[in-house]
Amino acid sequence: MELKSLFLKVNNELENTDNRPRSRKITCKKCQKQVSVSKIRKNYFICPECGHYFPVRARRRILMLTDKRSFVEMDRDMESRNILSFPEYEDKLIAAKEKSREKEAVICGEAAIGGSRVCIFAMDGNFMMGSMGAVVGEKITRLFEYATRRGLPVIGVTVSGGARMQEGMVSLMQMSKVSAAVKRHDKAGNLYIVLLTNPTTGGVDASFAMLGDITLAEPGARVGFAGPRVIEKTLNQKLPEGFQKAERVLECGFIDEIVPRQEQKEYLERILKLHGF
Repeated sequence: MELKSLFLKVNNELENTDNRPRSRKITCKKCQKQVSVSKIRKNYFICPECGHYFPVRARRRILMLTDKRSFVEMDRDMESRNILSFPEYEDKLIAAKEKSREKEAVICGEAAIGGSRVCIFAMDGNFMMGSMGAVVGEKITRLFEYATRRGLPVIGVTVSGGARMQEGMVSLMQMSKVSAAVKRHDKAGNLYIVLLTNPTTGGVDASFAMLGDITLAEPGARVGFAGPRVIEKTLNQKLPEGFQKAERVLECGFIDEIVPRQEQKEYLERILKLHGF
């Protein structure tokens, strides 16, 4: 319930920022101040009053990180099916497509960042909580295989509630499937950079989200497997301050750097140049 509530907030914010007219104002949930949508968009979807990070849709995220008109999408028409005849799954897929305006919870393709050719994928929290089913796993696996054949680095932007429960064991198998593709990419001497955004949890966090050669995160992003309340009830003890926040995860050594949103493209450009791309 905790994770579901978090994504409901994410979805509401996405609606507020991406779908409403720019002349409209919304209330920042952190500072409670009225801010115009146009100012939020110009400020990288960050509240200009308090610095609160609004969620960003996958397609817009790619535009923010890559050179203009450089992105070429791959496997755009792949869509999930109700392979296990899970009750009401078809309805949820239809609703997710309408809400996100995407066919799946991840967008993959080839682009340029600072003139360097890369493969990039970005997950979308507005499509069934950014959950990973068979199609999400297949699209990311294909992207890694494409990048491996061409010797290209992979940039991954994650936001997810983990494996998609409506696909059962099939969704869990994607963890090992994508991880194997990441390993082959690594063995071929290629680079993989991950950008963790809020929230990156569950089976995605337990697999390819934490397998990057360089792991970055946005300020305040939640990074972890289970939710804090679930862990507290299991351990029957209070968790430390900032548990699962990117800043705390950085202190524990699981993240290499926290990069503000407005600096991310330039930061990626520097990393790619340093690695000879």
